Amino acid sequence: MYVAPRPLLADDPLFAIRLAFAAALGFVLAPLLQSSIPALMAALPVGLMAGNRKAFDPRKVFGAPIAFLVMVWLMSSLVSLTRPMPMVLIVLMGVLLFLGFLVIQRTGNPLGMLIVIVTVLMSVMGMSSIAAMEMLRDAMSEACIASLFIIPAMYLLFPVRTREKAVEHYVPAPGHHVKAAAIRAGVQLLLCFWLYSFIEPGNIILAVVATFVLVFPSQQRSLEEARQRMVATLLGAAMALLLLFCFTIVGNLSVMVLLLFLAGLYFGTRMMTGREPPMVYQFGFSAMLALVGGSLTSSEPGYAVLTRVVLTLAGAMAAVLLTALLEALLEALFVPEVARRTSHGQTGQTLGQP
Repeated sequence: MYVAPRPLLADDPLFAIRLAFAAALGFVLAPLLQSSIPALMAALPVGLMAGNRKAFDPRKVFGAPIAFLVMVWLMSSLVSLTRPMPMVLIVLMGVLLFLGFLVIQRTGNPLGMLIVIVTVLMSVMGMSSIAAMEMLRDAMSEACIASLFIIPAMYLLFPVRTREKAVEHYVPAPGHHVKAAAIRAGVQLLLCFWLYSFIEPGNIILAVVATFVLVFPSQQRSLEEARQRMVATLLGAAMALLLLFCFTIVGNLSVMVLLLFLAGLYFGTRMMTGREPPMVYQFGFSAMLALVGGSLTSSEPGYAVLTRVVLTLAGAMAAVLLTALLEALLEALFVPEVARRTSHGQTGQTLGQP
């Protein structure tokens, strides 16, 4: 699975300012556009832009939001059509998840992750309520359309120094791709039902990030990804609590926008210079935006932050443990059989020799 390298200060000295300004602008636009999920208006442009490296590339800047928009509408339409037939919906989810993970295993292309994430989001929300799914679909559509304007504007205001365009090298995963994709699709289906059964629709954006650990091919890499997600979630939650505490003292929305800008500067700078991998700070930034956006509409923001952190951490560990368990189970069932057949074949050859 491709992961963007650390952004370089020499290539892009305004990287952190660009991300911070986009986050603040998203929170300003959300109430003006009457977005049903305000955090998305900031988190989606930041998430898409944070993955870009080096010079402005129109294919990535415009292609990513458009691909996201198309996938969201396609999957929401499929869920709406198949929801009256639960078994058909489950089979459809399984097939799409398998195809998404197979793309990741065979090519390393992030398109596979997009298929998986959108399938999870739309199907879980659709199983809960078509109205809830349509609300999420519309909020994502608004955020995607806003990204088509916000991201180019940020590059125009805060241009990149280098003119070299980034080249992404996708590497296939080692091992048996079909088996790995099937295992991860099965775990993802279980997680989907867990999300549907125990998590309120308002928590879906944060909880679903726990499934990101499944896109990595090896247990070691998945464990490292789970560790990074946990560190990032705790970092984002700590920053969100700090900002919310300041907001309770001042109670002014413009002050919150300024605090979000300053927090964005911190996360963007740490992506370039931090001790942890850059994705830790990128996800911490997104988690903070989602937590702050959700908590501003909650009567108990501290409890909301704690609940979402616990759910995210539990989901990450569940994904890792279930994947390891299924892989070990399949190995225990099939490896001895293969060894027995090999042994019998060798014995037959030995007996047949003169």
